[in-house]
Amino acid sequence: MTRVKRGIIAHKKREKLLKKTKGFKWGRKSKERAAKEALLHSLSRKFKGRKEKKRNFRKLWQVKINAASREEGLKYSTLIKLLKEKNIELDRKILAELAENQKEVFKAIINYIQK
Repeated sequence: MTRVKRGIIAHKKREKLLKKTKGFKWGRKSKERAAKEALLHSLSRKFKGRKEKKRNFRKLWQVKINAASREEGLKYSTLIKLLKEKNIELDRKILAELAENQKEVFKAIINYIQK
């Protein structure tokens, strides 16, 4: 009977697992058991992290818009209300970008909605 060498599939499975844990600290990147445990936790938190990222950016945009609008004598809530009344559909991301980098355009928008 001929000899059968085994372990190819198991080795591929381990390599695939360790490839996913690249960049982890300590033994979690190189030891199979620790890597598997770390990967289980990281995969379960991945979805949550993406949602939190969106939440955090929206807060940041609101702060930037509020700071710029206060310089022009408006509160954030008043600015958003006036934008909705004038049917200007600029989202908070764009408004924050304008408030930070293109102050003249942001001032022009505020002047337009205050008329």
